[in-house]
Amino acid sequence: MRSNGKTTLKLMAGIAVGSGLMYLADPDRGNRRRALAREKVVHGTHVLGTATDKAIRDLRNRARGMVAEIWALVRREKAADEILIDRVRAKIGRAVSHPTPIEVTAEDGRVTLSGPVLEREAEDLIEAVASVRGVRDVESRLETHKTAESVPGLRGKARIRKQRPELLQEYWAPGTRLLVGVGGALALAFPARNQRAAIPSRVIGGLLVARAVTNLPLRRMFGLVRSRRAIRFQKTVSIHEPVERVFELWSNPENFSRIMSHVQEVKRTGENRFRWTVSGPAGTLASWESRITELVPNQLLAWRSAPGSLIRNAGIIRFESTDDGGTRIHLLMSYHPPAGAVGHALATLFGVGPKNALNEDIPRLKSIFEQGKTTAHGETVTREQLSA
Repeated sequence: MRSNGKTTLKLMAGIAVGSGLMYLADPDRGNRRRALAREKVVHGTHVLGTATDKAIRDLRNRARGMVAEIWALVRREKAADEILIDRVRAKIGRAVSHPTPIEVTAEDGRVTLSGPVLEREAEDLIEAVASVRGVRDVESRLETHKTAESVPGLRGKARIRKQRPELLQEYWAPGTRLLVGVGGALALAFPARNQRAAIPSRVIGGLLVARAVTNLPLRRMFGLVRSRRAIRFQKTVSIHEPVERVFELWSNPENFSRIMSHVQEVKRTGENRFRWTVSGPAGTLASWESRITELVPNQLLAWRSAPGSLIRNAGIIRFESTDDGGTRIHLLMSYHPPAGAVGHALATLFGVGPKNALNEDIPRLKSIFEQGKTTAHGETVTREQLSA
């Protein structure tokens, strides 16, 4: 059993290494890909250093805050009435559904509550106020009601903003990410000695590392949410061509398959509707329907994929004229690949992720305008051919 597990891990590692070498050693695009890989390593090192510094400062500040809280409890420091009222008001918003009508007064650490409140929330409210630092006693003059009917202060949408434990929140603070990431890395490096527990230990360790690195909930990481925004990225490009001509090409994407090597076909299926077919990992093809949702000539172009698309995506491009008569493009795109962030990582590994594709295809787009020609799919395409 143990040897089979090691064989599987070696096989997976071999596939990953082989795929990476094939990607970097490609005879046509290898030089550019290796240069991009070097840039990513340098950028990744800088990002890692910055993130680690933030995490350490976050942990240091939390430790100082915790020490201050403990010291305040030991000293029983007396807080001014105005400060105490502010602390209480911040607390009751997480204890009751309608905090606005509740009046709070304080005198020498004694807090008085008055106003309407639902009967089922009264006890939680008093307990929450009693836990506030500086509160010595709580006097209740609350008007309890079984229902919100006929009580003006309790009408409206009810919502209790209860604070969830940080590990259950969607996004984690830098310090939390560092601690969880280190714990996951240790679980990967030093799995349980018991053979049955070793594989689950590695799996859990890997999930913790991935969660800490991406700062994405697992359901989004594996594409288990119906959203176009699992992965987001943006890019700014300058092209030495008037904005009218650049906008014309982007608003009529049928020619993209001729100048972008990752785009196989763009077919118009209706007014402002297109069917895209692009290259996927290991020579596969991916298709989806999209429609232009907003179009302001020479200024803005927005699109989104049709409901039920395999690769849900959306984006917006803003066009800006520059002082030298050129065009600056600001692109913001979000997409949700199959298997979420995991699918995005696999696509990136094989060099077919949307950001990788743009990094390779944008220079071709610039070339078609600035040089009058470009090369895609092994063929040279001129600007005159696109206009024909």
